[in-house]
Amino acid sequence: MQFGMPTLIEQDSLEDAAILCEQLGLQFIELNMNFPNYQIESLEKIDCFLDIMKRYGIYYTIHLEENLNVSDFNASVTKAYCDTVRRTIAVAKKLHAPVINMHLHPGIYITLPQRKVYLYDQYQDIYLKHIEYFRMMCEEEIGSDNIVISVENTDGYLSFQKRGIEILLQSKVFSLTLDIGHSHCANEVDEKFIMNMGDRLKHFHIHDAKDNKNHLTLGTGEINLTKWITYAKETHSRCVLETKTVAALTQSVHWLKENARDLLSDSLPQ
Repeated sequence: MQFGMPTLIEQDSLEDAAILCEQLGLQFIELNMNFPNYQIESLEKIDCFLDIMKRYGIYYTIHLEENLNVSDFNASVTKAYCDTVRRTIAVAKKLHAPVINMHLHPGIYITLPQRKVYLYDQYQDIYLKHIEYFRMMCEEEIGSDNIVISVENTDGYLSFQKRGIEILLQSKVFSLTLDIGHSHCANEVDEKFIMNMGDRLKHFHIHDAKDNKNHLTLGTGEINLTKWITYAKETHSRCVLETKTVAALTQSVHWLKENARDLLSDSLPQ
């Protein structure tokens, strides 16, 4: 079990992030492709990332951009996103990044007088064909490398998304990410679905939450953190301490040292 940090908006350079990662005793940085400095063209400048890895004794996981939509009905859009994933997998191989985290886009919905109709639900046959193609593409690109693409929960999976995840999980190159803050704010609607497939859970986003507020410093919200850290340990998952500021991350590492030392022993940041 290892702990890492997210990409923080306060830090413009990878080296600044690596220095903080090393200082806090964390093992990895999750490079977030929502940020302009971690777009695929930047990630493909491999030597810079490898140099930072070696100098600071860290490694990387990768978070695909949240707008990524591999099921868009516009074939050109779908192709562009799939090409981005192909290139990201190639980068992950060179960086020995074990996890590529992704959200499963819900698509567009139409608001009727009594309900919302999601187009991916209405045209589910097309949606699921795109998902199946994406799975096969990722299998081919990853091959025998030890990389998983891990699907993260957000606001509560819709029925067609659950079917899509079941199709993706037919392949060993896909796994699940449990974001405990997202789950809390979505009234835990995904927890049974995810925990029924606990053997496929490989990645956690750990942060506190209260009411509808996410990404809080550990120990400042309502979540039973010990429960989820224990479960992360049992599933041999990596954990990103997904707070949003340097101060919150630093305080969260301190909380772990104060409150989870007996539980985690040598897994804790030093």
